[in-house]
Amino acid sequence: MIALTNITKQYGGQVLFIDASFQLNPGERVGLVGPNGAGKSTVFRLIAGEEAPDDGVVSRPKTLSIGYFRQDVGDMQGRTVLEETVAGAGEVADLGHALHELEAKLSEPGADFEQVLARYGEVQARFQDLGGYELEARAQAILAGLGLAPDQVAGDVGRLSGGWKMRVALARILLAQPDALLLDEPTNYLDIESILWLEQFLRDYSGAVLMTCHDRDVMDRVVQRIVEIDGGSLNSYTGDYAFYEAARAEEAARREAAYARQQAMLQKEMRFVDRFKAQAAKAAQVQSRVKKLDKIERVAPPRRIVERTFDFKTPARSGEDAIKVQHVRKVYGPRVVHDDLSLVIRRGERWAVMGENGAGKTTLLKMMAGVVAPDSGQCVLGANVTLGYFAQHQMETLDPNETVLSTLQAHTRTVGIGVLRNAGAAFGFQGDDMDKPVSVLSGGELARVALLKILFDAPNVLVLDEPTNHLDVATKRALVRALANYEGTLVFVSHDRSFLRAVANRVLELTAEGPHAYGGPYDEYVASSGREAPGMRAVT
Repeated sequence: MIALTNITKQYGGQVLFIDASFQLNPGERVGLVGPNGAGKSTVFRLIAGEEAPDDGVVSRPKTLSIGYFRQDVGDMQGRTVLEETVAGAGEVADLGHALHELEAKLSEPGADFEQVLARYGEVQARFQDLGGYELEARAQAILAGLGLAPDQVAGDVGRLSGGWKMRVALARILLAQPDALLLDEPTNYLDIESILWLEQFLRDYSGAVLMTCHDRDVMDRVVQRIVEIDGGSLNSYTGDYAFYEAARAEEAARREAAYARQQAMLQKEMRFVDRFKAQAAKAAQVQSRVKKLDKIERVAPPRRIVERTFDFKTPARSGEDAIKVQHVRKVYGPRVVHDDLSLVIRRGERWAVMGENGAGKTTLLKMMAGVVAPDSGQCVLGANVTLGYFAQHQMETLDPNETVLSTLQAHTRTVGIGVLRNAGAAFGFQGDDMDKPVSVLSGGELARVALLKILFDAPNVLVLDEPTNHLDVATKRALVRALANYEGTLVFVSHDRSFLRAVANRVLELTAEGPHAYGGPYDEYVASSGREAPGMRAVT
């Protein structure tokens, strides 16, 4: 259906692809992976026809419809959320507008009634064939699946935050039902309930799907094949993300073994040459082996990905009760977010706070951190508690004129550059990346800098609101490794299930009926509750 054949593409001195080939077949679900800057977005733009290769061919049928979701929603305003979503439905949306115009003409005096009526019949038949009369109902179902409430769906799209507009942009593309979906990090702004809904939608989708995603659970459950960008090539692995990781590990082990075998052989031959090159009796043998060595094709040293570890300083010991939430009530307008909520967070516990949108997860964390005061009751920090609080808005407080390194230097003051660079490398800032100005950093990079500042403080209580948002798989692993060695107390919100499984040893579920505490890890919560998230939504 879509084929990239012998593609070469470069920007200035950076070569992304050299004779790379890849095919996306009808109905296939493929995950596209590779390090930051490898060219994943370029593959999308080549397929969408927004860019052309320097060499090679991109083939796609002329009638093929493509839906491309990217991390840039553009300008949305002047329509309701429902109208904005329906407007993205492609041909069927255009036919709907044409029907309205023809209906208006039929009521106009002096109109060529027969001609307009005939055209109306043609348009109506096509509109019906494409499911036009169910369009709004389908749009509402998709928007509900992605977590938008009825009042949001009926409201002005221009009043939504950037994250909610991203959901509307995704809904537009899903509603259009193109032959091929290109999804660039579709889960970045979704909660767990919306992610689970999207997983099921994509599994049931009849068209082809090509997606990048930092949520490995989504990749494992949705894709049937992984295409990896590696050193200018596009390498294909039939299977899910877990299979790809295992296959990559096996390949790496084989390359290491082949390199080691050849190096051992070369060293043995060179020892013979060095030992006997001065002996006339061995001259023929020495010359033969030298010629043999010259003809051997050398195995390239395998590239080794070194994932560094961030090492926490040992935090001071807090009291046994790290945080006490006592009969807390919090109201916003007519909505009661928390009512008589009580909870004790004890030293060393790691609480995951879960709940649907609007359940009050972020509000609870803000009250624990002292950012927001409860209307009644109190959140009390225990003896000797030093608290570190991470939230998405903290990325906006970083000085755009500083570099990553200077930002960390100004914050830590006494920590050496070597330690800072090692910590930066653990969180994805390799080499010159540490010298990048904050002003050019992506959302994920900004989050990493803000996280590093907090982790260097070594507080004995960490309150983290969506720390995994925008983080790639490697950085999430680095954060998990860092938290595994952390000796303090942790309260967090995350929509990443692999992170929840790896970190949480307690779960607090916030529901409309009240809070429910589960005294075990996330997997036990799933087994006990029978669900992966509090507000599961079915695909209709």
